Amino acid sequence: MNISLNGISLIKSFEGFSARSYQDSAGIWTIGYGCTMYREGTKVKQGEMISESAANDLLLWHIDLKVHAINGLMQKVILNQNQFDALCSFVYNVGVGAFSGSTMIKVIRMNPNEPEIRNEFLRWNKAGGKEIEGLTNRRMKEADLYFSPIQKQQ
Repeated sequence: MNISLNGISLIKSFEGFSARSYQDSAGIWTIGYGCTMYREGTKVKQGEMISESAANDLLLWHIDLKVHAINGLMQKVILNQNQFDALCSFVYNVGVGAFSGSTMIKVIRMNPNEPEIRNEFLRWNKAGGKEIEGLTNRRMKEADLYFSPIQKQQ
């Protein structure tokens, strides 16, 4: 599968754009649309700048990495587009490593429509051990998207 334009827009809405590097709620240097690393593997540092166009390209590169990882982790799981987009947003934020070792992935592999998955999203609302309102809101919206039925084309 691939992320939809709706999924990309969702990530952009959560991350927002910043031309100047800043420290996120966990103290990690971030730039553009929540990117912490450039294509060549160097980490974002204090005082760096990026154009919106370059930030969009970097975002799409990061998303592509997440899409590839999710497809590998979900090989035998049938997901609809909303479920996949929600997972892309989630993994973009928490990382592939955290997702691959999570209870959430185990539940999804057993039954991708299990209602408990909503609670699994909501468990990931902390940074630095503190609950962050913005992360709680993000997780609720991701869970809502995950459980939203696909709209039929007319």
